[in-house]
Parts: sequence; structure tokens; C-alpha cells
Amino acid sequence: MYDVVILGAGPAGLAAGIEAHKKGANTLIIERENRLGGILKQCIHDGFGLIRFKERLTGPEYANRYIKMAKKEGLETLTSTFVSHIKKGKGVFYLEAVNSECGITSIEAKTVILANGCRERTAKQVHIHGSRPSGIYTAGLAQYFVNVFGYLPCKKCVILGSGDIGLIMARRLTLEGAEVKGVYEVKSTVSGLTRNVAQCLDDYNIPLHLSHTITKVIGDERVEAVEICEVDQNMNPIKGTEKKVECDGVILSVGLIPENEVAESLDVCLDPATKGPLVDQNFMSLIEGVYSCGNALHVNDLVDYVSESGEYTGNSAAEYSKRSIKKERKLVRVKKSNDILYVVPQYIDINSTSKKIVLYFRVKEKREKVVICFKLNRETIFTKKYKYLNPLEMERIEIELELYDLTENDKFEFAIE
Repeated sequence: MYDVVILGAGPAGLAAGIEAHKKGANTLIIERENRLGGILKQCIHDGFGLIRFKERLTGPEYANRYIKMAKKEGLETLTSTFVSHIKKGKGVFYLEAVNSECGITSIEAKTVILANGCRERTAKQVHIHGSRPSGIYTAGLAQYFVNVFGYLPCKKCVILGSGDIGLIMARRLTLEGAEVKGVYEVKSTVSGLTRNVAQCLDDYNIPLHLSHTITKVIGDERVEAVEICEVDQNMNPIKGTEKKVECDGVILSVGLIPENEVAESLDVCLDPATKGPLVDQNFMSLIEGVYSCGNALHVNDLVDYVSESGEYTGNSAAEYSKRSIKKERKLVRVKKSNDILYVVPQYIDINSTSKKIVLYFRVKEKREKVVICFKLNRETIFTKKYKYLNPLEMERIEIELELYDLTENDKFEFAIE
């Protein structure tokens, strides 16, 4: 029996585990890979840790900081282990984990933290036509081949999608001697951060083609070429604009989806906008005792915020697991305006002892010179001015509610004015 069991040993899971252990909770981290660190192990570019450590670290360096902290705390971990089944009994979670050394192991937990991270969309999920030749990779898989295995997956490639991993891989493949014929984005705007466009494409003269997509992959055994086509405002291919680009590889950077199969098996309610669980300010889902943090909750731009949410979650789960009498939650939904894509957390537990709320949000489209407002019963209690808001960049604000006597009849609103 554990107080806290965490699924995933990436930056969110490690941060949650360390914090829960510090709070005195008997904690276990379960990781399906054979090493701790998550996706950071293969991210050898720098830029991590500027907020948390005030340094420019590579992914492995950032992960190693947390791995060392976990070992110093004596945190218990299970690697190369899969959770095959999970169910909730009376206040207890029953997990079945499969490990090559131990076989099938039964684990009980008072609380479960979902820190599974996210997965990449595949070619079939974006409806690319053609056969299935070798040479088609997601950006993360290509990154793993190059940075971990030291294997160059292609010599002449095209990249579909302008997500950050795709932009970073355009630079990485170029540095390794491959020719990147171009980055093609179906939308009229770039999906990745502006700095990555400058540092990864502009600095290496890699062409970026907006409002373009791959309509067909050509090749049987191996990718030989792709058919590129312009798209209209509705992202439909424009006839007569087709052109053939010869290549031996296609790298897909077409979006990330939070990994929530375990959450769905527990009937955790998911937010259609984030694809992650609906949570309160303590990062607890609508199922008592089930928490979510990091990219399993919503896709973050910066790993620093992933770790931050992990720490909050670990602290909350440890505190909850130690309570002999569970205080009933009273959840009030945070209503967002139509120009907000999402806000996390989506609920506020007015019975919680934590009245400090960290809100993460994205807007639906670019906005300039706006004011973000948080309202309680139509009265504005927090504002923040922004010169510029971009849907590609997640924003973060902190709100204190200690001065307010909250009731379940209160109404919270989050809006742009």
C-alpha cells in the first residue's frame, strides 16, 4: 500500500514524486521505459530550466537534476513496468503492473497521479494518402533515432507541420548532414514558437511553406517522393497546385495529444479543448484521489511549467492521502469567454485549504493590447494587461482568493476585455 503512486517518470512525475516524498507520503513512481527522465533524455538542445534553475540546460541535464534529487530523497521507482489494469475500490486504487523481473505485481494506492505525458499524432491521424513505405517518422521518433541511437533516419526529407519538435529536428537533421527540402504547414500561421522559427529555420536557410500540405506519399518499399499541394482558407487542397518533391523521408510534426488511456479507464472526465482531465486548483480530477499534471493534463510550452504543476500535484496528493477524514469537495466551474481556448484548472474547490490558484491558459487567436480579467460574481478581482497574446504560447497567472468568503453559489469568470 502506497500513499501516492505516480504513473510516469518524466519531469512532471519526478517533480510530483519528490514533493510528495518530502511531505512524508509513501510514494512510488512507475515508468514504462528502462530509464527515468521521460522525453527529456532525447532533447539534447539547450533552453531548458531558464525559469526553475536560471540556467540554459539541455534536456538530459534538466532531467538529471531531478533524477539526482529523487535518488537523494530515496524515492522508490519501478522502471520497465507497465500498468495493465487499474480500478478504484472503497477509497483505494488497485493497480496491476507488469515487469519482466517481477512478473505481474499488485499495487494498492490511496491516490494516483497521472503524469504520462503526451503522444504524437501519426500519418493516419492527419489523413495522408498512399501506401505505407518505410521512411515516415514522427518528429519525436526521428529525434530518438538521431540523439539516442546515433542513427540518421533519412538523407533527404520533408517535414510536415511546424510544431516545435519538427522545427528543432529540421535543424538537427541539417547539422547531421541531411537535406531538409522544406517545412510544410497546413495552417496560414506557424505552430511553433517564434524563436524556434528563427533559430532552427531562418539560421539554416530551411524554407517554410505555409498553407501547404502533403496530399500523397509516393513509394512502395521506401519513400521516394511526396505530393505537395496548396490549401485554401478551409484547409482543403487546391486543384492544380500539386507538385512532386523527391525525398527519402517524411517527418511528421502535426501535434501532441495528452496520453490519457489510464484516465479514461477510470472514467475521468476529459476537457475537449486540452484532451486532458478536468481538474481543480489542487490538480485533482473529478474522480476523488486521481490527479493529473504536466503534459498529461495539457500540452505545455516549457518544461519549467511541467515541473511546477508536478510539484503542486505531489504536494496536494500527499496531503490528501494523509487525511483520516476526507473533506467533501465543493466544485465551482470557471466559466471562460469564447475567445479563450482553454483554462486550467477548470474548477475551483471552495472547500480547499489552498486559496492560491495558478491558472494556465491559451487564447484562440492572436490578440493585441488586451486585459485578462478574473471575475467573482461579475466583480473583477484580478486583471493583467498584455501587449500581445498568441495561441501558440501558454500564459500563466496567479490569483489569491484568501480574502473572499466563497460559497457554492459563487460564479467565476475568466475573460478578455
